[in-house]
Amino acid sequence: MVLSLQGCMAAGKTTAVRDLQQYAPYVHISYENNTDVIDEIKHRHLNKNNYHDYLEIQKLWLNKEVARYNKAKDFSCSIMDYGAEEIEFYTLNYPKSIGQHWEVETPLQHELKAVRNCMPVRILFLDASEHVLTERKESDKTRSRTFFEHYLKHMLPLKKKWFLGKQYVDFLQVDSLNADEVGRKVKEWVDLCIERYADN
Repeated sequence: MVLSLQGCMAAGKTTAVRDLQQYAPYVHISYENNTDVIDEIKHRHLNKNNYHDYLEIQKLWLNKEVARYNKAKDFSCSIMDYGAEEIEFYTLNYPKSIGQHWEVETPLQHELKAVRNCMPVRILFLDASEHVLTERKESDKTRSRTFFEHYLKHMLPLKKKWFLGKQYVDFLQVDSLNADEVGRKVKEWVDLCIERYADN
């Protein structure tokens, strides 16, 4: 069973899965590890704001996510810090966020089909206000998050609309919760999913 945590950067996903690693050892954690793809993009001098380069970049990300899912599904329960749903959303919506109307569905149809076969059983969306997300981003000096402002202003509204339309997505409002409380809520959600779907 594969589960996924969603939300904006600085919503608390990574902290929550680290808590799971400590307090729920029966859950396999699949972290994003993007170094190899980023290095390939740099090596090939690809620019995501150029249409043809964007298609090449997204092929790399889509293929990587399929490989990541195939590793995660070997465990009885895995949780993704962003899963296949994120790369599908991003692939189709990033162009809109920069005011472009690029055709991506057709040229990436094979890669998108493969990644759509890798969707989690259930997703928990950690929802927070812009004010709280900005505060948390600024207080975390360990990560640069250079894409944060664009993501917050242009991607997040598209993302909330995208995931609100899906029946297998649960939302957790985290504005009033500290890191420990978010961790406990996420663990409760994971345990409920295991109970609900274990025999399926």
